[in-house]
Amino acid sequence: MKVLHIIPSVASVRGGPSQSILEMVSALRSQGIDAEIVTTNDNGKNLLDVPLYQVTNQFVEYKNVPIRFFPRFSPNIHAVREFSFSRSLTTWLWRHISEYDLVHVHTIFSYAPTIAMAIARIKKIPYINTPCGMLCEWSLEQKPLKKEIYLRLFEKANLQASQFLHLSSTQEQQELELLGWNLSSLILPYGLALPAAIANAREQLHQMLNLPTETPVILFLSRLHLKKGLDYLIPALGKLRDCTGHHNFAFVLAGSGSAEYEAEVERLLQENYLADRTYKLGFIAGEKKNICLQGADLYALTSHSENFGIAVLEALASGTPALLTTGVGLSDLVKEQDLGWVVDLEIEAIATAIQDFLEHPQIASQIGDRAAQYVSKNYTWSEIANRLIVIYKNILRIKA
Repeated sequence: MKVLHIIPSVASVRGGPSQSILEMVSALRSQGIDAEIVTTNDNGKNLLDVPLYQVTNQFVEYKNVPIRFFPRFSPNIHAVREFSFSRSLTTWLWRHISEYDLVHVHTIFSYAPTIAMAIARIKKIPYINTPCGMLCEWSLEQKPLKKEIYLRLFEKANLQASQFLHLSSTQEQQELELLGWNLSSLILPYGLALPAAIANAREQLHQMLNLPTETPVILFLSRLHLKKGLDYLIPALGKLRDCTGHHNFAFVLAGSGSAEYEAEVERLLQENYLADRTYKLGFIAGEKKNICLQGADLYALTSHSENFGIAVLEALASGTPALLTTGVGLSDLVKEQDLGWVVDLEIEAIATAIQDFLEHPQIASQIGDRAAQYVSKNYTWSEIANRLIVIYKNILRIKA
């Protein structure tokens, strides 16, 4: 079976979807599926330093996955650059998409996925789409007129012609149904490549931050974006700022965003008197990221909307309990399996949950141990890949 995966970018700065597609394709290939990726050299404001297919005429082994990279049109205009237009990618897809049994398209509202679905429709190649939460209510409310026009002109027809939409949570499916488009969908969560355990991660993290070992660390690790609800989390932490004893905590802010939003986060920290106990690490990866995930005492993600939450899964797998708001796709799992705290997106509710965590460190530790066991058993990429292969085979069987 030959499957082509398409996404606008595999750059780490683009967050969870860009990480997940690499792990998904790697897992599929390990199970004998001839899976490949086509994408652009997008890297946010910059470009990835990778060989381009139109120059080398061959795959690049990028993070152990075969990828064809095509140049992104990169004018100094944010909206145009973000659209990731690529003429050479279009030409290649038109010439070669028929060589694949199935096309798996990731995300919407960007040039690469839109043109891939359109060409697959014309060439009558079956395809599925993973919208990555972009059809959720909160996402559609951002620049709504622009998205409504785009949906009417291109994306709605593309989605309706797909075999089905691959969704990652019940919450994402429920929000899709609110659109009333009667689209076929199924739920399959993302998997996780489990990192090696770091025996003294907590000690290493405290040394990195120059903190006393008894100080609990609350970790936010995600993109710095309005969607992530830092305007609720930071004021909630500020309410506990003047408490003494077990309320003496450190807040680690690991992530990057636009200069404008980073300035807004700094304003929130100053306004809530948290600057002296906040450690801004910027975008982190590799061992430093694993030390933070495994060494923190609580992972907090208070998003308005999150179709899944890869970083949540990483934290749970690391033995770190999670504090989530109900807008996070994995909140149902965390609540059902008692892997942390789930609250409404309200400052008081978030503050109360953090206070409960701070007052019961032993219970938090037990929750973390349970979370690590549960995720390692149920969310490995090998298990998810096996389920995805069955889905692929069913599609091809129906189309035969």
